[in-house]
Amino acid sequence: MNCRHCHHPLKHIFLDLGFAPPSNAYLSAAELNKPERYYSLKLFVCEYCWLVQTEDYAQADELFGHDYAYFSSVSQSWLAHAARYTAMITQRLGLNKDSRVIEVASNDGYLLKNFVAAGIPCLGIEPTASTAAAAEKLGIPVLREFFSQVLAQRLTAEGKQADLILGNNVYAHVPDINDFTAGLKTALKPGGTITLEFPHLMRLLEQTQFDTVYHEHFSYFSLYSVNRIFVRAGLRVFDIEELPTHGGSLRVYGCHADDMRITSPAVETMLAQESRSGMRSIETYQVFQSRVDRLKDDFLLFLIEQKRAGKRIAGYGAAAKGCTLLNYAGVKTDLLPYVCDAAPSKQGKFLPGSHVPILHPDVLRERKPDIILILPWNIQAEVMQQMTHIRGWGGKFAVAIPSIKVC
Repeated sequence: MNCRHCHHPLKHIFLDLGFAPPSNAYLSAAELNKPERYYSLKLFVCEYCWLVQTEDYAQADELFGHDYAYFSSVSQSWLAHAARYTAMITQRLGLNKDSRVIEVASNDGYLLKNFVAAGIPCLGIEPTASTAAAAEKLGIPVLREFFSQVLAQRLTAEGKQADLILGNNVYAHVPDINDFTAGLKTALKPGGTITLEFPHLMRLLEQTQFDTVYHEHFSYFSLYSVNRIFVRAGLRVFDIEELPTHGGSLRVYGCHADDMRITSPAVETMLAQESRSGMRSIETYQVFQSRVDRLKDDFLLFLIEQKRAGKRIAGYGAAAKGCTLLNYAGVKTDLLPYVCDAAPSKQGKFLPGSHVPILHPDVLRERKPDIILILPWNIQAEVMQQMTHIRGWGGKFAVAIPSIKVC
């Protein structure tokens, strides 16, 4: 294994979660008795550029297939986040009918529909047929491909360079990070802007967010590592924002290296903060496994205690992070009988590995569980607001990350 950015040999294991199936490989009832594919779920950290990455086993086309079940529009808070971003970036860049916006990994059109409504030309790039079809129904033009340098060259040859290229939670999903970033530069107009949002590795470390580790995430980023990747591609990070999404994310603003815009002091401030938190010290990564194992043990003990106390427990949110948590803890249906999810694409299926059934949220009203375990803890507030009715039968909510909490 070599670093997928700087190509130095990787010597340091950051986290070992054993073997697990891809987190979005939901199963039908007919598939329950068939063999599942399991891959090593292990992270390495590069001591040269400080990129964190998975061990290379699963391929992108195996993880993001035609029946990909993650639809961004299911989350109301994420839709609101996308609408706020669209309004902000349109004003900040002065986008209009003569501009061009490209979104990489445009999913079901959750964001680009706002540009369509504003009359700003846009293009989605989305390899999963299920979500691309949903976006096209909203009037969004979509290329059903993986983004790459080759695709960027083709767009450029067709006169389709962009004033704005955006990518929300796609950067971590890219196997060849150098080729992808080179493609961003190629597809960007002179004077154009790139914005990328991704979970911040610093927050993962601080809050022991090990459940955000799954095969679909090939890399985990600090600002330091992203800055290095951008520089190599002839780009520059000129501004950043901290976001509350996904347990703590960064939004980086990029431009061509020779762009005249001044780099914001916020960039240097964050780089200094990362340094103070030990993100460029190997010792920080070497102690993470023990913290994860302690949290995993506490979670398993919590479920056992609820069962012994006669409490009825259900899960909410068939999220990838929930699959990582359940599979690493070895949880099956004896401890978590079912999970409810609002996404029709997941209902009636089963979580990979644990085989926990995914049901419609109305089941909660019928069965009235004592505790609802919110697996996508990053949208805890949204779930609790939508499901205040469980208080009527004395129900409570629980989350497992960054620590077991019942509320």
